[in-house]
Amino acid sequence: MTAPRFVIGIDLGTTNCALAYVDTGKDTPTCQSVVIPQVVKPGLVDERPLLPSFLYLPNPNEQPAGAMNLPWSEGRDYAVGEFARDFGSQVPTRLVASAKSWLCHPGVDRRAAILPFRADEHGRKISPLEASTCYLKHLAEAWNFAMAKDVPAHRLELQDIILTVPASFDAVARELTVEAARAAGFENLTLLEEPQAAFYAWLNSQGDHWRNEVRVGDLFLVADVGGGTTDFTLIEVSSDAGNLNLTRIAVGDHLLLGGDNMDLALAHVAAQSFAAKGIKLDTIQLQQLAHSTRQAKEILLADPTKSSAPITVLGRGSRVIGGTLKGELTRAEVDSALIDGFFPMVPRDSQPARGRPTGLQELGLPYVADPAITKHLAHFLIRQTDALRERGGRDLPSAVLFNGGVFKSPSLRQRLLEVLNSWGGGDVRALQGTDLDQSVARGAAYYGVVRRGKGIRIRGGTARAYYIGVETAMPAVPGIPTPIKALCVAPFGMEEGTETDIPAQEFGLVVGEPAEFRFLGSTTRRHDTPGATIEDWQDEIEELGVVSTTMIGENRRVVPVHLHTKVTEVGQLELWCYSRDSQERWKLEYNTRDTKPT
Repeated sequence: MTAPRFVIGIDLGTTNCALAYVDTGKDTPTCQSVVIPQVVKPGLVDERPLLPSFLYLPNPNEQPAGAMNLPWSEGRDYAVGEFARDFGSQVPTRLVASAKSWLCHPGVDRRAAILPFRADEHGRKISPLEASTCYLKHLAEAWNFAMAKDVPAHRLELQDIILTVPASFDAVARELTVEAARAAGFENLTLLEEPQAAFYAWLNSQGDHWRNEVRVGDLFLVADVGGGTTDFTLIEVSSDAGNLNLTRIAVGDHLLLGGDNMDLALAHVAAQSFAAKGIKLDTIQLQQLAHSTRQAKEILLADPTKSSAPITVLGRGSRVIGGTLKGELTRAEVDSALIDGFFPMVPRDSQPARGRPTGLQELGLPYVADPAITKHLAHFLIRQTDALRERGGRDLPSAVLFNGGVFKSPSLRQRLLEVLNSWGGGDVRALQGTDLDQSVARGAAYYGVVRRGKGIRIRGGTARAYYIGVETAMPAVPGIPTPIKALCVAPFGMEEGTETDIPAQEFGLVVGEPAEFRFLGSTTRRHDTPGATIEDWQDEIEELGVVSTTMIGENRRVVPVHLHTKVTEVGQLELWCYSRDSQERWKLEYNTRDTKPT
């Protein structure tokens, strides 16, 4: 079969989405970014380089008829993008934000209509899965409107699509991302880790000269700090028969810490200025102020000649009926709040504060307790020290590739380099040549070309070792729960498109009635092989989620099975249970739907 003409890269970001492509039908294919039409004001559609990951669900008659129409869709009753973000900030109970973070939150039902999380009782709600689908559908519709209006063969769903996910996404979050993409109509789909995509963008920007920029033994840190998350990845340079190899050797935890936290910190700084004038802001106003400080921050980061930027917030109450409160955010305030608050100079052995759990907690996203990104980086590198030394290489990065809008600030980039150098990293350098907003999408598109055999591929496989909890066969003891062992079903680094049996072991699978399955993972255990059983696993292996489901079968029974694992070409982990005595098999899926035998 003829390969699709276009390779399309999609960055499904927490704060912004981006779209890029490579037209392989051209003599000299290059990565191109796509401008995205979207509603920017009621009744006004314009193109923007990014699609803000916000969805506004207005109440009936809240907007004029046709206010949210798009060139390809009339009568639309919701908005995605710039208008959703800007107007929705004034009515946060009708604004869906951080859907990607909710999609990977194991503490909620991600198929349930829970967003906007603080919507009023009678307000419209959708699920994190549906919100993610809406963003992807908008990107597909925008592409088809611009690129396939007269050529049906160019429709996005017919092309090779590379969709990015955080490196720290576990198998459950990846499965849900794929489900959202399928719901948006995507067929030829492959997942790629965002930090790897950013590195591919750097490789593409360097052309044939990239080899002059690296040395055998180099250890690259991809520091990706976006609007909602912080993601760390280590990529090693090695040599094989004189050829340079790149291998992703470690990823960090999924940290809900990024530009959103910084905007809120700046909002509190600005709120103090209002308080000095005798104006106390309520919760809604503080959320509006965070939106305004984000705009001010972006102005100051984009133009180093500016010393301040304006901020505004709608007045409330009888004292300022219908008024607008005005102030300003200075560059000194931004530098102080962001550099010292989020990138402090800390020792190499620093640990982020965990926070003491409170008996009653407000439901919401599991934000990290410590805002110091440099402490989280120290913790990440400390956890990888043994594995790095086993490889005989460096245990601190020799270079950093910055990614994410936060690092548009030269001061923040410089501070992170200073911290790494203070830890003994030597003269740590920064890799140059990428667009912090577009690199993930462009790198994803370039990776699609690499998959066709043109360019160097980063090795890596799965970013975790995966396990499933197995109940120990032992007599019940009053007051003591039955121990759960962690059974390795996929080793660290298992490559896409490979599969393996769990050797010489049988297990009893409960069918015909509800049962719980515990999925586990580890980013540090690199030597466990399929079938390895770990009894004392709590320190190095974390719980990814507990799934309650029913394996369909005749009556309630325990079926002897053996296990088989597959990592698909898409990048999904599949775990199958094969009956010992029949042709039946069950797929353990990361969802709550009943699982039928095949």
